[in-house]
Amino acid sequence: MTTYNLRLKAKSELTPHPTAQYWRKCQVEELFAMPFMELVFKAAQVHRENFDPQAIQLSTLLSIKTGGCPEECEYCPQSARYDTSLEKQVMMDVEEIIEKAKIAKARGASRFCMGAAWRGPKPKDIKAVSNIISEVKSLGLETCGTFGLLEEGMAEDLKKAGLDYYNHNLDTDPERYNKIVHTRNHDDRMDTLGKVRHAGLKVCCGGIVGMNETRSERAGLIASLANLDPQPESVPINQLIKVEGTPLENAEDLDWTEFVRTIAVARITMPKSYVRLSAGRTAMPEAMQTLCFMAGANSIFYGEKLLTTCNPGEDSDRLLMDKLDLYPLSYEPSEV
Repeated sequence: MTTYNLRLKAKSELTPHPTAQYWRKCQVEELFAMPFMELVFKAAQVHRENFDPQAIQLSTLLSIKTGGCPEECEYCPQSARYDTSLEKQVMMDVEEIIEKAKIAKARGASRFCMGAAWRGPKPKDIKAVSNIISEVKSLGLETCGTFGLLEEGMAEDLKKAGLDYYNHNLDTDPERYNKIVHTRNHDDRMDTLGKVRHAGLKVCCGGIVGMNETRSERAGLIASLANLDPQPESVPINQLIKVEGTPLENAEDLDWTEFVRTIAVARITMPKSYVRLSAGRTAMPEAMQTLCFMAGANSIFYGEKLLTTCNPGEDSDRLLMDKLDLYPLSYEPSEV
């Protein structure tokens, strides 16, 4: 098994990764500043050089343990520190999770993602989710988990159970991280990502835009993702869903063109990663999503709900994909 030392490459380490280069923040800012249509065109070219532009990877996300999280992340309605009317729920029964996974597969999803509202799992939690992962994997689905900060050996246990991807987002520009998250730091995230890579798991790592950040700070987020070594296989780009009771409930709306720019810059800087349209799609008109696909997005969360917030229904997504002559990417277990 290959051992990875996941880190942000230092400025002096300019030897290119096979799929990456070192991206200075100022270089990413220059991409953001390109004329809009030129940027989308450049991103579309990069996309076509690395992917079938008509294939879309479909993932379904399920919260298997909701609410009551001790973390203080200003964007998150699951924090126990905020009054968001979200009811705390214990972990779902295995049978119910498997039924949800079967439905997701029948509706065309190739990956089943499971999230639990923990700062980090305890050993007994790893045992429980490992059983769930094994059951979901047996259905012929890719599996992804997002369970928080991992202790030594936990990533190996998840890998042994059949987990394919581990999601652990960098959220925002490292320089403003603790303006948004107050109970952990950026290095904590990097430490868990290192454990995930060391265990041989694929990485799903992205962030959130629309949290009152500047364009320069959006560039900082993309640079931090692109400079992960290796780059993430999956990069979810979330648009903030403003939930009443969270500190960001009154955040200023992000102009739609800025979101499309973010997708395009992510594609250019991470040419071989799947770039996913994640949270916030219910507020995105079809034309905006279409431009995102043109700019290099090739994955979506598919299903009527994300962890705790609404998502476009499968029927509307299929209708849009039909209009655009897009089709779902299939998953063959034998390829793993």
